[in-house]
Amino acid sequence: MSHRQIMEALTGLLAAFFTAILSSTIVANALPTIMSELRGTQTDFAWVITAALLANAATTPIWGKLADLFDKKLLVQLSIVIFVAGSVMAGLSETIPLLLTARVIQGVAMGGLTALAQAIIGSMIPPRDRGKYSGYMGGVMAVATAGGPLLGGFIVDSPLGWRWTFFVCVPLAVVALVLLQITLKIPYVKRPAKIDWLGSILLTSGVSILLIWVSFAGNPDYYAWWSWQSGLMVGGGVVLLALLVLVESKVEQPIIPLKIISERTTALAILASVAVGVAMFGSSTFLGQYFQVARGATPTEAGLLTLPMIAGNLIGSVGSGLLISRTGKWKRYLVAGSILLIAGLGLAGTVDHTTELWLTGVYTAVLGLGLGMVMQNLVLAVQNTVKATDIGTASASVAFFRSVGGAIGVSVLGAVLGTRVTQLANEGLAAANIPVQGDAGASMDLVDLPQPIRDIMRAAYGDATAQIFLISAVIGVIALVAVLFIKEKPLRRTVDIQPEVEPGQAVPAPALPAPAAAAAQAESTTAAPGRSAGVDNPDREFVGVLRR
Repeated sequence: MSHRQIMEALTGLLAAFFTAILSSTIVANALPTIMSELRGTQTDFAWVITAALLANAATTPIWGKLADLFDKKLLVQLSIVIFVAGSVMAGLSETIPLLLTARVIQGVAMGGLTALAQAIIGSMIPPRDRGKYSGYMGGVMAVATAGGPLLGGFIVDSPLGWRWTFFVCVPLAVVALVLLQITLKIPYVKRPAKIDWLGSILLTSGVSILLIWVSFAGNPDYYAWWSWQSGLMVGGGVVLLALLVLVESKVEQPIIPLKIISERTTALAILASVAVGVAMFGSSTFLGQYFQVARGATPTEAGLLTLPMIAGNLIGSVGSGLLISRTGKWKRYLVAGSILLIAGLGLAGTVDHTTELWLTGVYTAVLGLGLGMVMQNLVLAVQNTVKATDIGTASASVAFFRSVGGAIGVSVLGAVLGTRVTQLANEGLAAANIPVQGDAGASMDLVDLPQPIRDIMRAAYGDATAQIFLISAVIGVIALVAVLFIKEKPLRRTVDIQPEVEPGQAVPAPALPAPAAAAAQAESTTAAPGRSAGVDNPDREFVGVLRR
């Protein structure tokens, strides 16, 4: 395919991907307002994000496997329809449980869009040229990530209200659906379809139980880290995942092929993706909360204050993608991106409720630059090691573990933040001789609080946020170590893996289309005995084979 044909095919796909990312980020700056209106707590705040990430993570491998078996275009359109249904339901929600249900539906659709976008790009473009196109996808992600908080903040501050942060994605999804129908034309080769339903159930159940456990463990309202509830949930989750491994080693078409994820590059990329997921989702989720709750910014202002991180993400993603396509070298950008990721998180770990805002901008710009250089290029490294028929599964595996890392990160970091806020708030109230009633850090509704208490709560949220970034920086070290051990393989110039030819082995003649093969067969049957078909010189015939 020419560059023009590829860009035409990607138009609708990138529009759908943009809509999915926008739906995630547009809610970030609206969440404090939503929690205030629906009387939500810090745990509810984290779960509005985690519910979508959990559904995204649990269904991404399933979508990836379906992409290898069925028409990718049809699957993308189906995921958009599911996404529209979830968005409308979220916009109409009157309670936290209903909102969480809607976010699960959105997460299922986002899992499809994420897995299928990577799979379709992998099916059309050779890895050697895929860097710049992955860079374009990273650029779309950066723009959606930047535009989401800004658009969400503007909508919340306008007469439309927070519900339109969900409704506004519906027309965008419809536009993406139409563009996909017009522009995306990829061949569909029908294959025997056999879906691993048992593996899908075990995967979803095991991951869900463990994520629910980390979300509520240590919370005084639920159960302690060391308790019979924790033992039951952890034990159950581990048993289910162990059964998953057993099933995947036996079935004909596993949902997560062990032969793919056990390959060195894929295994290390998955490990790095978990750490990157914690950094990406954790920082984007709690950064908007820091600006609004701790610094008193409006939703629109909070969106503007996140622009440095988005600009860094855009530059890192597009710049590294273009350089990789030009040079064919990719590991150096993963290493540099991991170092910048750790540095940005470490610097962000020094902020408090009095830090100069321009300093937070510098810190988050470094963080964004690292994220941009790592995220898409980890998928590229994995796609370079698998056959075209396994592109969907391999890409989905990386996206799956990144989403799992993000869900775990948001849940655990949210629990840590809630505990730390409560501790700092109680200390501040005691120092001010203000009696503490109940859990001082449970509610995010600061609007109706008296000014002295509100100031103490803002300071508590601001100072507690630093701990979140420091924990993420430590986890980021895991990504750097994993990347260092990845062996760099040259990016191939073909979409599929070509068989290797040993020295001295005859070069296999390329497969001809049916009409050409028939013509060649006819020519060979009419050739004179002892002579090549239409060729007098055997050496010239060999050259002709090479040319073909």
